[in-house]
Amino acid sequence: MPQKSALPMLLFFTNGTSGPARRMESLLAHLARKERDRLRISRIDLDTSPEWADKFGIEDVPTLVLLKDKRPVERIEGRVSSPQIERMIAPHLASPAPEPAAA
Repeated sequence: MPQKSALPMLLFFTNGTSGPARRMESLLAHLARKERDRLRISRIDLDTSPEWADKFGIEDVPTLVLLKDKRPVERIEGRVSSPQIERMIAPHLASPAPEPAAA
């Protein structure tokens, strides 16, 4: 398994007033559980950490930014579906570990 620090990181930019961002919370929670060995997800509330908006050029919430080797490689703005997120991250994730053979 790769070290946690070597995993791609999906930044989820949100704020307290964005209905679309609130509706994406459960999608991202499910994705975090499903891909826990291959992806880290970090939620960034721009109400409490506005400096992140400047750092990543965030103009709208929700916005997802995928970092690989600490650099942005993909970005999606606005409310999106789980399949759209999975298509965005799939090329950047390590192959899943093979299932152990049944004895």
